[in-house]
Amino acid sequence: MAGFRISKRRIFESNTLFDTRRGALRRTGRLLRVRQAGAHHVVTYKGAETAGKFKDREELELDIADSHKLTVILSRLDFVARFRYEKYRTEYQRPRETGVAMLDETPIGVYLELEGSGAWIDHTTHLLGFSESDYITTSYYGLYIDYCRAHRLQPADMTWNAVNGRAPSC
Repeated sequence: MAGFRISKRRIFESNTLFDTRRGALRRTGRLLRVRQAGAHHVVTYKGAETAGKFKDREELELDIADSHKLTVILSRLDFVARFRYEKYRTEYQRPRETGVAMLDETPIGVYLELEGSGAWIDHTTHLLGFSESDYITTSYYGLYIDYCRAHRLQPADMTWNAVNGRAPSC
């Protein structure tokens, strides 16, 4: 569709957000995440968002060999796992373009994330039949909290078993 081709096949991701016991990162709009996608492990720091129609924030990522050891290190530094979320992600690109379209299947719905320049996002949004009013800049944690409110659920982790008892078939 619209010239996109799969650039990374569908893969299961398990994400854990860490924070101090007092929530110092969350209070300042920052994030520390450990992600496992297949055999690939990544730790990510995200800075506070800048206001605007697009989500824009500093993002630093580092590949790690062992997410379990990193979790132990974070624990020793008084960081605790605050929120877990799971998803299946497929990435798409158009030839000779740097922007990426990511299709995320989550326990609370399916989302399309566009990552690129503002002009590329606006153009691609239009090509795919969406409009600026369809833009969502809320984090998965925020979307999950909204979902729980709407469905009168007690928030926990956004995992397949916690939300609906099953994962989608592969």
